[in-house]
Amino acid sequence: MTTKAYTTQLGAGLGMIDETRLLLDLWQPGMNGTDLYRTALASGHFSTQSARRLHDMITVGFAPRYLVNQGAPAKLLQTLKAELARKEFEQLLFIYTCRAHVILADFVCQVYWSAYTAGREVLSNEEAQAFVITAIRDGKTTTPWSDHMIRRVASYLTGCCADFGLLEQGTKRVRKILPYRIEPRVATILSYDLHFAGHGDNQVVHDPEWALFGLDPPDVLNELKQLTLKGFLIVQAAGGVVRISWPYKTMEELTHVLADGEL
Repeated sequence: MTTKAYTTQLGAGLGMIDETRLLLDLWQPGMNGTDLYRTALASGHFSTQSARRLHDMITVGFAPRYLVNQGAPAKLLQTLKAELARKEFEQLLFIYTCRAHVILADFVCQVYWSAYTAGREVLSNEEAQAFVITAIRDGKTTTPWSDHMIRRVASYLTGCCADFGLLEQGTKRVRKILPYRIEPRVATILSYDLHFAGHGDNQVVHDPEWALFGLDPPDVLNELKQLTLKGFLIVQAAGGVVRISWPYKTMEELTHVLADGEL
């Protein structure tokens, strides 16, 4: 999805869903990763974790996902987490995690969805290892990884998919593939996020991030038409040209409407 190098940093927490909720309670606008670490350490909420583990979870796990763009992801999540259903919250975390860790995004798009659409029932760590080995051979890492690291990163990938609901939970070498469909309000937030990032209407429909949910452009257009029925936006498509009317003019406006339960 991007040209960023693959790293091992996904291991600093995997999906870290419950931890993210706690950290969002502690985070305040203007805080960087180090500030949040100090606050979290003093809070006592993470007393079962070592200081080093907590530091890595925040500076390597949380910050690259949610404190980018002046903390915009954290602000959005902080505002919405009380209103969103658990699945909606997890799907937003999934999007931000894939943005920070392109290795996960590519694994989901290339391996998980290929297995899903082929009608497969399970996905194994060995398949994840094969994906990592191919990536190393293709120069997607900055340095070669040892066999031990390849196995670890493969387990990070399948474990993270389990955390976000794409695969079954548990410590397993082979996991069941679970149905995974984007929630309407998550599709709304993603659409507006792409729009406010400067994408034209056709670009929104064709953005590769939709592939994280197994959607190609015709699927995306159908999703947007459903959002039109719900009043989230207005989409018109004819002759390969897509035009979208965006009722909300800033992400803050959309966020507050969602937080108030109006949509």
